[in-house]
Amino acid sequence: MQDSIEITVNEAGTGSPVRGHRTLASAIFSQLRSDIVACRIQPGEKLIVSAISARFDVSLAAVREALSRLVAAGLVVAEDQRGFRASPLSIDDLMDLTHTRIEIESLALRRSITRGGDDWRANVAAAWNELKVVPRTLAHDPGQHNPAWSVMHARFHNTLVSGCGLRWLMEFRDKLYEQSERYRQMAVAIKPEGRNVDDEHRIIVEATLDGDAETACAEMARHIERTATDIAQVYR
Repeated sequence: MQDSIEITVNEAGTGSPVRGHRTLASAIFSQLRSDIVACRIQPGEKLIVSAISARFDVSLAAVREALSRLVAAGLVVAEDQRGFRASPLSIDDLMDLTHTRIEIESLALRRSITRGGDDWRANVAAAWNELKVVPRTLAHDPGQHNPAWSVMHARFHNTLVSGCGLRWLMEFRDKLYEQSERYRQMAVAIKPEGRNVDDEHRIIVEATLDGDAETACAEMARHIERTATDIAQVYR
């Protein structure tokens, strides 16, 4: 089934060329972004403008604009005279990403614990309660991520640091999380021995709600690094 793209229509009932183009580009951007993060588009896969144009039944210009925005987001690379590709993945990049994310996530979590009020703490508890009842993989296919868990997992980690209070820091943090999600999606079959991810999440939440920033940040760093180590082992 062909993906449908909604065109913006003005009050007179006619499509606005400018707004319509921007709406189409944004819709294509969102769909391709989702496909790349979920690895439905494989790392390093060539993105052919004409094929994407045909898939969405939109202009080449709208596709190029969407791809340019994905380049800026770090999800696509533009190659001189060779078009576009989904950004490749590598162990070196994974470890660089992991260490950077630990620094940023810890800073945002520490600020949230210091600044967060009762509403933030209630949101953290609610996000954890919602996450822990959702299975990580599909019941009928344990080799596939459960999309609902991925959504709740992202919401859980975002809620933990949502009291940070620094917009630029959070934007950078969100970009790092999105990049790390690509690696996690590629390693869905990971079943590390001696590890309980739910327990790791619980320990982080308990330290966070107790106001113990040192423990919360240390456990968060350990949690992120263990995931990266597990993924790297699968890659090797």
